Amino acid sequence: MLELLRYDHGIYALDSGYLRPQLAAIHLIVEQGRVVIIDTASYTSHARVVDALHVLGLTPASVDYVFLTHIHLDHAGGAGVLMQAFPDARLVVHPRGAAHMADPTKLFAAVRAVYGAEEADRLYGQPTPVPADRIIAAGEGFTFELAGRPLVCWDTPGHARHHLCLWDPRSGGLFTGDIFGLSFRELDVAGRPSILPTTTPTQFDPAAMHHSVNRILRQQPAAVYLTHFARVDEVQRLGGDLHRLIDAHVAIAERERDADPDREARILTGLWALMDAEAERQGWRLGREQWREVLRADIELNAQGLHHWLDHA
Repeated sequence: MLELLRYDHGIYALDSGYLRPQLAAIHLIVEQGRVVIIDTASYTSHARVVDALHVLGLTPASVDYVFLTHIHLDHAGGAGVLMQAFPDARLVVHPRGAAHMADPTKLFAAVRAVYGAEEADRLYGQPTPVPADRIIAAGEGFTFELAGRPLVCWDTPGHARHHLCLWDPRSGGLFTGDIFGLSFRELDVAGRPSILPTTTPTQFDPAAMHHSVNRILRQQPAAVYLTHFARVDEVQRLGGDLHRLIDAHVAIAERERDADPDREARILTGLWALMDAEAERQGWRLGREQWREVLRADIELNAQGLHHWLDHA
C-alpha cells in the first residue's frame, strides 16, 4: 500500500518500503507541476515513486531533479534506476559523491565490506551507473530552481564527508538526510518525537557533526525533513538532544578505546545501556524488546562506526 504523507508548500514524504514501514522516506517537492525527488532509498523503490507521481497527477516527465543528501545506498541506491525512469532529470549530488554515481564499483565494494557481500546484494542489488553528463556536482551554496522556486545546497559533514542538506526558503524547511539524526514514529510519545544520531561507518566525525547541527539550529528552520523518518518540528529541542547524544556516543567509544579484540561488542553494550536511559528519559511506550527491534540495525551500525572512528580519529 502506498503511504504518501502530505505537508504544506507542496512537500510530500513517500514511505520507500525499504526493509520495513516508516524506515526510509523519499521526499518530493512539487512546484507548478515540476518535481524534485530527495533521496531514493534502494533500487526497489522506483515503482513506488512512479506510483506517487501518478497519485499526484504527474508523470516521470515531471521530474526535473533527483537530489541526494549523500551516497550511502539507503539514500542513493535507487538513483540509477530512477534516472533511467526519469530521462529528463538531472542528478544533484555532493562533488565527493559524483564520480561514485557515475561508476558505483568502489562504492558498492565499500558497502559489501560493511554489510558482507550476501547481505549487501540482498539489500541493494548492483547499483546502476548514472551517465556523467546528467550529474550536477553541487557544493556549498549551489542553488537550483524548481519552476522558479530556489533550493540551496549546504555542505554538512559529520555523518559523511559527501553529505548535503537542501534548504527550501519557500517553506522554511531543511531536508537533512542523516546529519540531523533519525527519528522513528514508533517512539513518539503523544506526538513528541525523539532523535538519535547516526554514527555509521566510515566517516563519522563528531566535531563536524556538532558544527553541522549548530548550523541547522542557527537557521531556525520551521521543520526538518529526515530521511529516517520524515518531518519533525521542535527543532531546537531535538538539536539539543542530538548534541547530548553525540557526546554520549563518543564517551562510550573512548571508554572502550583499548578494549580490543572485544571493543566493538563492548561499544554496542554501552550503546544499548544508553538507549535504556533514553527510553526512560523520553518515556517511550513500546516495551523494551519492541523498541530494541526498532533501533537494532541502527545501533549496531553506530557501534561499527564508532569502532572505525577510534582507529582513524
